[in-house]
Amino acid sequence: MSIGQIVFVVLLAGAGAWFGRQVMRIRRNILLGRDEDRTDRPAERWAVMARVALGQSKMVVRPVAGLLHILIYAGFVIINIEVLEIVIDGVFGTHRVFAFLGGLYDVLIGAFEVLALGVLVACVAFIARRAVLRLPRFHKPEMKGWPSKDAMIILVTEILLMSAFLTMNAADLTLQRLGAEHYVQAGAFPVSSALAQLANLSTWQPANLELVERFCWWFHIIGILAFLNYLVVSKHLHILLAFPNTWYSKLAPRTEIANMPRITGEVRSMLDPAVAPPAPAAPRTVAGVEMPERFGAKDVFDLSWKNLLDAYTCTECGRCTSECPANLTGKLLSPRKIMMDTRDRVEEVGRAIDAKGTWEDDGRSLHSRISDEELWACTTCNACTEACPVNIDPVDIIMQMRRYKVMEESSTRAALTGMFNNVENNGAPWAFGPDKRMDWTRS
Repeated sequence: MSIGQIVFVVLLAGAGAWFGRQVMRIRRNILLGRDEDRTDRPAERWAVMARVALGQSKMVVRPVAGLLHILIYAGFVIINIEVLEIVIDGVFGTHRVFAFLGGLYDVLIGAFEVLALGVLVACVAFIARRAVLRLPRFHKPEMKGWPSKDAMIILVTEILLMSAFLTMNAADLTLQRLGAEHYVQAGAFPVSSALAQLANLSTWQPANLELVERFCWWFHIIGILAFLNYLVVSKHLHILLAFPNTWYSKLAPRTEIANMPRITGEVRSMLDPAVAPPAPAAPRTVAGVEMPERFGAKDVFDLSWKNLLDAYTCTECGRCTSECPANLTGKLLSPRKIMMDTRDRVEEVGRAIDAKGTWEDDGRSLHSRISDEELWACTTCNACTEACPVNIDPVDIIMQMRRYKVMEESSTRAALTGMFNNVENNGAPWAFGPDKRMDWTRS
């Protein structure tokens, strides 16, 4: 085994191990949430995943962005076949190991090149939308600082990776035509052949061409391994989580708010003395600490694992916020910020658990990040959930946090306090008793 092969295997194993560790950390963080059964109606769930995640049905609602995203998505999925060949070549010291496929190999390489060019164009367009056109949804307050840089890092990285791939192929093609040793005659190169001609590579010395080809080969694969591990700490994690997140989508009507079984039991007991009050739920142990049952959500432990999966799946595209009527009228609420704050809080909790081995209350919660003003601005219209390309549900988190404010802190808006009192005393939102409800008919 050559030095190059040994270096490659070590890099591959190291990147794979670190990626696996990061994935397990994220899985642990998601499972900090409450249990929730989302396995009913499996056939319908597979159909939703196929339509929304695989078919990109909600992306193409905005045709320009949808088409550009499909180019990047298709390029990411299909070019992974080319990555598989690079991995095999790196481990076994071969070169274009799939060349035996003959005509099919030509078609594959040609398709990879066209897709690589498409990814390049799409990434440049996305950068222009952010930096030149400055679309408003990319420049909301929550996008200042790291979130904006994160998006640019991803786009620039993809441009560099695709450029290295095409340059590698251009040098490889030229070496094939020169009959250089080890460079087998294989592949069709519709894009890189034009690049080779443009750079006049046929006049280069074979040694220089091989240097370019090897540099781009190593740059491309090391870049992919690095990007794989960057992916799990960036908004680009949706590449992996979009599929499970859409499979576990809410199948009930979007505006349907789930009742809390404990509260439902209490109400039934009040209405019918023969019904015994429900027993408190047994506390669950999370990160070495018993978590009591709460009415609503104070912190991430009180949300469900699906809420936390939603937070990690968010790609910060801002379609939810751009459709939110509260945000459009100048209110503080941004559904995207709700998801970003939830994910940031989960990460904060996860880091504390990693540092101490167990959870110790840090005096903060979700409510430390998300203000009352944001929570009460929501009209529960579900425009955000309708707009989300991967079926994220910010409204559910908002409603659970509201429940906590009302039911555990008795904190609400004055108008709602009046309505609650009227419902309690009069059985209706209005400030008069049932005996006076029909008085309007006699006026």
